Amino acid sequence: MPFPTLPAPLARTLAARGYEEPTPVQEAVLDAASQGRDLLVSAQTGSGKTVAFGIAVAERLLTEEGTLPPPGAPLALVIAPTRELALQVEREITWLYAETGARVVSCVGGMDPRREARALDAGVHIVVGTPGRLRDHIERGRLKTETLEAVVLDEADEMLDLGFRDDLEFILSSAPTTRRTLLFSATLPKLITALAERYQRDALRLAVAGASRGHADISYRAVRVLPREIEHAVVNILRYVDAPTAIVFCNTREGVRHLQASLIERGFTAVALSGELGQGERNAALQALRDGRARTCVATDVAARGIDLPGLDLVIHADLPHDAEVMQHRSGRTGRAGRKGTSVLLVPASRRRRAEQMLQLAGVNFEWSGPPTAEEVRALDRDRMLDDPSFAEEPNEEDREWADALLAKLPPEKLAAALARAYRARIPAPEDVSDPNFSTDSRQSQRKATQGERGTVPVGAPRVGDDGPSVWFRLNIGRRDSADPRRLLPMLSRRGGIGRGDIGAIRIFDRETKFEIRAAAAADFAAAFAERGPPDVAIEMLAGEGVAPPKQHSPRAAKHRREVGKPPKRQRG
Repeated sequence: MPFPTLPAPLARTLAARGYEEPTPVQEAVLDAASQGRDLLVSAQTGSGKTVAFGIAVAERLLTEEGTLPPPGAPLALVIAPTRELALQVEREITWLYAETGARVVSCVGGMDPRREARALDAGVHIVVGTPGRLRDHIERGRLKTETLEAVVLDEADEMLDLGFRDDLEFILSSAPTTRRTLLFSATLPKLITALAERYQRDALRLAVAGASRGHADISYRAVRVLPREIEHAVVNILRYVDAPTAIVFCNTREGVRHLQASLIERGFTAVALSGELGQGERNAALQALRDGRARTCVATDVAARGIDLPGLDLVIHADLPHDAEVMQHRSGRTGRAGRKGTSVLLVPASRRRRAEQMLQLAGVNFEWSGPPTAEEVRALDRDRMLDDPSFAEEPNEEDREWADALLAKLPPEKLAAALARAYRARIPAPEDVSDPNFSTDSRQSQRKATQGERGTVPVGAPRVGDDGPSVWFRLNIGRRDSADPRRLLPMLSRRGGIGRGDIGAIRIFDRETKFEIRAAAAADFAAAFAERGPPDVAIEMLAGEGVAPPKQHSPRAAKHRREVGKPPKRQRG
């Protein structure tokens, strides 16, 4: 068996599911050094972490014979950020513990709390839920926590981003101090480590190698598009790839509504997932995707967080994600459990630098191309028609009778044309699109410059004093956010992992701030900044965009701007 150290019921279930060997995160929690300890695990979405924490808590729940006591007050609690993820975790824990007779109950927002209360009263072994609903059940005395042997926080960084810190602290404070606490998070910002220090005991930190492994099976493509043709490009990519299931991401609910309606009008079977939908509508959309009645899902980031769809081979970013982490979360919906997947970013010329920066910070390989043309899609359609399984089937007697009648009345070329016409009528027509063909080669030399390659300086790069070339960045906070150099300088230094001497001029505008970083430190600074701190405070590299350094009317004025201990001179933004 692939998991010889596990209790027999779990090992048999995993073997029956085709698990041949544990993933890195599963191997890490099964290691002897992890046994019985609180764990702080950094692992990406799609790395097999649900099974990982399912098998990790087994030692506290199951007897030596692999059995469970009669259901009563819960023995384990799993907390997830969204309804979809909680329900997905419930399904996975249910099949993992199927042979043990475990009773698993979900408690999530948007569902009937009275039904959940009745299920809790009937006795459970494992409860999976969202923070707000779990806290409500605890406060009403429906969910007992005194018997908990293990508490799991899944995607803890997402829960903090969504504002669940108070709920998490309440739940953890109500659980016995003797419990085992497992905290799983894609990233480990300061708030996560502070939570771990407060509520875990001598936790073992596991940074599972292969944050890139979660994307090893994902092929990234950056597709040049004209802004007015983004919708047409989505159509052609869906038709060209012809994935069993695809998800298209938009940044707004309005964008989701518009694109879904447009795809349906063109003949696609498309459903939508956005925050404005009720839980029943969301469940119906997901079920349509799972049973094949729909092949395309158009979604916002929050609505699609945590969903796991079988056969999801294609992710399209119709709107560029806000940062590299969001891009990886979106893309991580595909390329799971050993399957290959494709992640396509649609990039207008004005967002080229932003897209390249995100892909670079994510550390993924990618290729540029134009969108698939209508003729390329039609050529594939002709090949697919010839490979249609119906041509390989042996005709029965009735088929031959119909064929003979048609051939007696019509010439073969007319029959073939009618067949082709009928085939085309079943599929959405491709769109005419253009390739803006903006340059994507020059960025290679610019990227090397930002990584500190000696002798290579971006054209027009400003300088940090007289110490050599520098790179300009944009920060998405400004005077309206009470930004000032005394606050910005230590924040940039700490979050970017650089010394204060690597930071040059700082220009504060009403809605943004521009600042310069020594070129030799720019790439490391950008990568560190993206990994640390809240994602709503973001930077954008401006190297190579012709951004000029601050106008210096005198040496005294320039010196004043670099003296970050003094208030900045007000400038018009």
